[in-house]
Amino acid sequence: MKTMAKIAATLAAGIGTLAASVAMAEDVAGKPVPGGVNFQRPVTPIMHDLVWLDNFLLIIITAISLFVLGLLAYVVVRFNKKRNPVPATFTHNAKLEFVWTAVPVLILVVIAIPSLRLLFDQLDVPEPEVTIKATGHQWFWSYEYPDEGIEFDSYMLTPEELGDFGYQSDEYLLATDTRVVVPVDANVHLLTTGGDVIHNWAMPSFGIKADSIPGRINEAWFRAEETGLYFGQCSELCGINHSYMPIAVEVVTREEYDAWVAEQVAKRDGATDFAAAE
Repeated sequence: MKTMAKIAATLAAGIGTLAASVAMAEDVAGKPVPGGVNFQRPVTPIMHDLVWLDNFLLIIITAISLFVLGLLAYVVVRFNKKRNPVPATFTHNAKLEFVWTAVPVLILVVIAIPSLRLLFDQLDVPEPEVTIKATGHQWFWSYEYPDEGIEFDSYMLTPEELGDFGYQSDEYLLATDTRVVVPVDANVHLLTTGGDVIHNWAMPSFGIKADSIPGRINEAWFRAEETGLYFGQCSELCGINHSYMPIAVEVVTREEYDAWVAEQVAKRDGATDFAAAE
């Protein structure tokens, strides 16, 4: 009895830890958390829909799995050799065959409706307010704001450099020396390509995972609903330092974004007096 009590206590503690990690993962937007098992908290309309679709599919998968498990248990108990020594001789049942064909078709139709709607929403880029081109290199990212004439490269920081750029110690492998800056509640059109091999621009909280392929332009879009700092990483095996080309996106207010653009343009033009450049 003591052993069973210990096992039950261990299981309860494990479930509690798992629930806490799930809650933590859902509460933190922008970066992974230790022990997290869930998605990062969504901050774009597309990611909200992706999370909803994932939960919807989880319900369907769970129902199907429980149904099949129950059916198997019933067959094992009801039609074993002891309880059913003389097996039936029929081979077909038209009604049953119709049901087990029609029901999966209906399930697929139910899944297809929200899936296709979400796919169309992902591919239908609304009128952009900001356009950004991201080019993957071995192993860093280059960014261009073609409408503003801004260009910069983005490299991963070493652990010793984190504090100098205002990052926390647990943001190593996520922090970069420059950040992509976008305004909150603005439609951002992302264009991405590869400069050498195939990379992938991925931002979990935004619901974006776009291949960056040399010689072609891929596109995605997002509209961040909350200000803050969000992290992503290259999600394509692109070489020995694949895990060392993170992505940092800072979502700011419209006023802060306009000030950042003015500052970047002044730096580009070599202005020494930023106030005069404004």
